[in-house]
Amino acid sequence: MSKKYFIKTFGCQQNVADSERIASFYESRGFVPAETQEEADTIVINTCVIRERASEKVYGLVKLLEPLREKKPDLSIVITGCLIGAASREPSGKMMKALRTRLLATTKPGEGGSHVQLLPLEEVGFEYAPKRSVAKLASIPISNGCNNYCTYCIVPFSRGKERSRPFEDIIAEAEEAVGNGAEEILLLGQNVNSYGADLLAGRLGEDDLYALPDGTKIKPVMVKHLNRHRIPTLFPHLLEQVAQLNGVKKLQFISSNPWDFSDELIDVIAQNENIDRVIHLPVQSGSDTVLKNMNRWYTREEYISLIDRIKSKVPGVRFTTDIIVGFPGETLEDFEQTLDLARRVKFEQVFSARYSPRPGTKGFLMPDEISFLEKKRRHRQLDDLVFRGIDGVK
Repeated sequence: MSKKYFIKTFGCQQNVADSERIASFYESRGFVPAETQEEADTIVINTCVIRERASEKVYGLVKLLEPLREKKPDLSIVITGCLIGAASREPSGKMMKALRTRLLATTKPGEGGSHVQLLPLEEVGFEYAPKRSVAKLASIPISNGCNNYCTYCIVPFSRGKERSRPFEDIIAEAEEAVGNGAEEILLLGQNVNSYGADLLAGRLGEDDLYALPDGTKIKPVMVKHLNRHRIPTLFPHLLEQVAQLNGVKKLQFISSNPWDFSDELIDVIAQNENIDRVIHLPVQSGSDTVLKNMNRWYTREEYISLIDRIKSKVPGVRFTTDIIVGFPGETLEDFEQTLDLARRVKFEQVFSARYSPRPGTKGFLMPDEISFLEKKRRHRQLDDLVFRGIDGVK
């Protein structure tokens, strides 16, 4: 009888897409899916470390599985995802040692030692075709990792530097998904609109053109934006080619950094009606001081200008965003600027969070002098404004 696996996924849509490949990874080894964790011989926990609470949920779940292992002594628990990535990339090795110690303390060893195994995502490569969890929707990772090093964010440490998948591989996966009945495509990356910057980096300053799969040739050129240069990317070309595939009724992408949202990308969205008119554009704060401390490469006025440019070319467009409240040093005036920006843009939805320091980030070293209760109050005030239309709550 075939062994059964069960996957529990924490975190973002990228983790969900990773779990679809993890499912294929196990089925290639003869496993079949279990309907519940009680049926499983192996339980895979795909982890998230964006917030401290997400990490704590993993340890809590492992502990909750102990009674099940007492009934099934051969049960294996596999930990994978960003928690393993962050621990493995921490140079001193202290985080990995702490992780193993914490897991051993949470569980009782079996006769053969610890039943908890670690599975780095690098072992689950793109050669494993995803087992789609939703037939009509194909979530397709186009890159992994991030080079921005925002001071609050652990992603560059949990997933490493940005690495773009080959252009032709993404197109091939999209074509296969549509051929298998998918009508919606979701392109995924920690910063989708910087896709291909690493592929083009070696061509800067050379006469050679970069050839796309359809034969189009482009010359990578740095574009000066205000006092800084924006690196060339392939994302507008990729988005356009996926949008034009027969059978793609809806095309979405997450997540974008406003700094890399070029006018060329706006034009592609405007010209292809099957690209979703709800755009997720994380702002994080409406204060220039806080944005600078976060290492975000744009100002509030640049963000608002980008919103206005998109609106002028894409009728009916709506926006969702991410906002962090209570970042170290955020004054009441800084927070009011965030509220003001939310009033001006009128976001369709805001994914807001109270700041929590993550080990390894620069933010972790900043004095976190804003109390939990004050962070909670600001979080509630932002939610009241965005979701209930209540302004001026104190």
